Amino acid sequence: MPLDYPIATRTLGNGLRVVVSPDHTVPTVTLNLWVGVGSRHEGPGRTGLAHLFEHLMFQGSANVAEGEHFSLLMEQGGTLNATTWFDRTNYFETVPTGALDLALWLEADRQGRLLEAVTQANLDNQRDVVKEEKRQRYDNQPYGTAIADLGSLVFPEGHPYHHPTIGSMEDLDAATLDDVHDFYRRHYAPGNTVLTLVGDVTPEDGFAAVARHFDGLTAEAPAPQQPRGQLPPLTAAPRVDLAEDVPNDRLYLGFRLPVAHTPEFLACAVALDALGSLMTSRLYRRLVRSEELATSVSGASLGLIDGASLGFLGIDVAEGADPAQVEAAVCAELERFAQEGPTPVELESSLADTERSWLEALAGHQERADLISHYTLLHDDPEHINTYLDGVRAVTAEQVRRAAARWLVPDARATVAFTVAPDVSTEVVA
Repeated sequence: MPLDYPIATRTLGNGLRVVVSPDHTVPTVTLNLWVGVGSRHEGPGRTGLAHLFEHLMFQGSANVAEGEHFSLLMEQGGTLNATTWFDRTNYFETVPTGALDLALWLEADRQGRLLEAVTQANLDNQRDVVKEEKRQRYDNQPYGTAIADLGSLVFPEGHPYHHPTIGSMEDLDAATLDDVHDFYRRHYAPGNTVLTLVGDVTPEDGFAAVARHFDGLTAEAPAPQQPRGQLPPLTAAPRVDLAEDVPNDRLYLGFRLPVAHTPEFLACAVALDALGSLMTSRLYRRLVRSEELATSVSGASLGLIDGASLGFLGIDVAEGADPAQVEAAVCAELERFAQEGPTPVELESSLADTERSWLEALAGHQERADLISHYTLLHDDPEHINTYLDGVRAVTAEQVRRAAARWLVPDARATVAFTVAPDVSTEVVA
């Protein structure tokens, strides 16, 4: 049965795209904004500004004191947060229906009238907060740099995805008040934003409420940053070997994938499911259950829009096992899969797991709103939540085999290998 979540859309005169999906099962509304600015929009020497702004957006605005965005909504029983990624920054809150106007007023104030609160003192304070976050989540966390290390291998120097979202300490230290003001003016505009409401609100009331608070914002939208052409698969299997204070040896194998929202990306995602994302996957059955060379196997496909996406496999090496032997076994399975493709059972298992996780995500207002904002901002496809599973069901075994043979073969991998060692050392092989 096809999904039929109601979707209503409208674009304000200032370019703000608004999506309303009514759901009156509980008396709450989720407000979700996606702004078209992420780490891919940062220039050399300016990394980390998108994420720094996520923090600054909670430090007050023209009519809101520092800390009030949190306190005012939490006093009403609301929850809220924000995240930054390569292609976007998003801000979200879930509030009782009666607090929707308050949430919209707060969002409009910081989306359009933030700079009065972005002082040197606030910048210095939040810069220190972000640097401490980098230390805790990346630098001093076991395997914390894995995705950043993979990105530096998978995406070439100068590519928008080459550097991590958190940025570098040096660039954060170098950011001036003028830099951050210019960054805000350049990217935070209604025409560069999608606002989604999911929950106890009608489309008519939702559109009217958004217009009351956002119609007055007039910042001009930035010129679109045109995506680069599709990068080809990796060659020559670049790698980085890290001997660190980690619980056990672990391998990450990364792959360039086709850009998101394409049939070939979907086929690669199914391939990674069959190889390593499921408890029934080939690598789990061979490395964990049969040969006992690993204690866990995982996989993921991260859809991106600027010339490539990122896929990876993660393998926790069993105590006493040789990581080189484990990596060789993974490569052998990649080669076999490229020749054979998925079995009917593997294809059905991927579909079943994808369907389960998709329906589970859509069941909650927060994730449903986030997915609507995602596909509206990045792909101009607000109905995608209703059609995605149709695309998954249409993927054939031969499409998966061809995609794996092009994108998921041993020479097309980038390896980040963590090994347990008392002394920290690093060796990079181009």
